[in-house]
Order: sequence, then C-alpha cells, then structure tokens
Amino acid sequence: MESSRVRRGRRGRASRRRALLYTALATVAVVGATAGGTVYVTARAHTGTGAVSSAASSASASAAARGEASVEPVTEPTVDRDALLADAMAGVVVSGAAKVSVAVMDLSSGASASYGDGAFDTASIVKVDILATLLLRAQDADRRLTASEQAYATAMIEHSDNASASALWQVIGKADGLAAANKRFGLTDTEGGDDMLWGLTRTTAADQLALLRQVFGEDSALSAASRRYLRTLMGQIAADQHWGVSAAATGSAWALKNGWLARSATGLWDINSIGRVTAGGHTYLVAALSDGNATKAKGISLVEAAAKAAVSALGGDTTTPGTSTAASTSASASATTAAG
Repeated sequence: MESSRVRRGRRGRASRRRALLYTALATVAVVGATAGGTVYVTARAHTGTGAVSSAASSASASAAARGEASVEPVTEPTVDRDALLADAMAGVVVSGAAKVSVAVMDLSSGASASYGDGAFDTASIVKVDILATLLLRAQDADRRLTASEQAYATAMIEHSDNASASALWQVIGKADGLAAANKRFGLTDTEGGDDMLWGLTRTTAADQLALLRQVFGEDSALSAASRRYLRTLMGQIAADQHWGVSAAATGSAWALKNGWLARSATGLWDINSIGRVTAGGHTYLVAALSDGNATKAKGISLVEAAAKAAVSALGGDTTTPGTSTAASTSASASATTAAG
C-alpha cells in the first residue's frame, strides 16, 4: 500500500498539472481574442470539461447581447444641381453672338444652381439695387422715404422710368453709394456704372440672386418693412413689362424687374430679368441675364427659356403657361424705348 506521503505527493502533482492547464487555456482564449481584433471579450477558464469560447464566437455573442449590427451608415447621394441645370439649358437655343447666364434658388429649401459666368450690363434691373440701397440708407438714418423719393421709387420700379432712376442714383451717391450697400448685401461682383451711367453697371447672375435674397428672404440687411415695400412694387409691374422670369411661373404669383438696352456700338441687345416666381407649389428666385441678342424679342425669348430651364432643374413644374411669353411681347418691343 502507498504511504500517505506518496499519495499526498501524487495529489499535489495532479493539482499543479490542472492549474497549469487552466492557466494555458485562459491564455489561449485571451490571445485569440486579441489576434481577432475583438474590442470586448471575457475570457474565463473553468473546471470540468466545459470548452473555452473562441474570440469570434465571443465577439458575436457580445454584439448580439448588446443588440449591435455591423451595418455601414447610409449616406444620402449628392445632387449636382449645376449639372442638372446645364442639362436643362442644353435645350435652350442661344443664337448668334448672344450669351446667357442664369441662377436659381428654391426659397424654402435653399437649394440653388447656376449656369454660365461672366459679367453683364444690368440695364434697368439695377433699379432694384438702387431702391434697396436707398431703403438701407433710410434705415441707417432712422427715417422714412420722403414723398418725392416714394414717387420716384414707384415710377422707377413699376414703369421702369429712367428719369426717376437718375434722380435716386444721385440721392444714394451713385456708384460709390451702391458699392457700400452691396458690400452689406453680400454682392461681390457688381460694379456701378460711371457717373450717371447707372444702366451700364456690371453684374453677375449670382450677385443678382444674392440681391433677390435680400428682398425676398428673411436673413437680410433690409428691414421687414423695406422688404415688403420692394416686393409690393415688383409685384405691380406695368402690363407691357409682363415678360421675363414670370414665364416660369405656373400662375400669377410673381414679382419681377426687367432690363433692356440696345447698345449703340453694336446694335445688339442686353436683355435681363430678375424676380420671384411660384411653380409646382414652390417659390423660386431667378436671375436671367443675357447680351448680344439680335433683337429685343429674341432676348426676351432667351431669358424666358433660361428661367424655365432653371426652375425645372430644381423640380419646379413649368408646364402650365405663365402670364408672359415672348410672342406676346414681340409686338410691344418696337413700341417701347430702346432702354429700360
């Protein structure tokens, strides 16, 4: 029979072997988890014949217990609205030496697009900028417009009266006064005409869109009262000037200012239109500028087509005819002055 000392020795050796195996299994589990890149693994060795889970099964169990799923975040596709507008403009006929640029914004969503570049003569669309400058200066002086200023403003916007524009151009300080206000309005590429040549102010479609945001948006240097005043006048344009961006409207809810100028050196026409239109239940700001047009009527057709393309590119429905078409204005083109 074995002595008690021998039996105790054997039991001690067996106990040490179990302890070594226990430690080895625990080490394998932890090392495997680390090699698998598992962030959270509990490695536990235990007695008996129970197996130690691998890192992969531990990770899966941990993720399942926490309700996690390995799903990549979904990214909304980026819409290239400039490309959409370029596609829409591909169907617009630009004849001869004419050039066109257009910019559009959905006033509700802030989505915008532009097409074409370079600066254009403003002709009479600068009258909106002149009145906005006058209103800003009046705000700064904490005063209302005088009766004569109001009379000039009404004639200048509603009837595109040039004498009234010249009077207010002087009141605001001509090109320097315009530049000071435009800096606050966020216009960066507009330069006033020399001396009294306000119609030869140079601008871009992007700058005109920025100006429209000052008039029709809420984030503006102009007060609410000033914005209402300008909007009202732009919504009461004389009947013979119901053309331009209004062609993109699906109803009569529009406000605009047009400009037209026959250049004496070339006999070609600058035709521009800026304003707000409603189409497909959305409100859009649109600025369409052109030059090098052979006739006034052709220029009107061009800016109207550009305005429709711009609104359609942002999802606006322009299938319902607006209140203006080039055909309806061609007859009046010869009856109006050569500058407006």
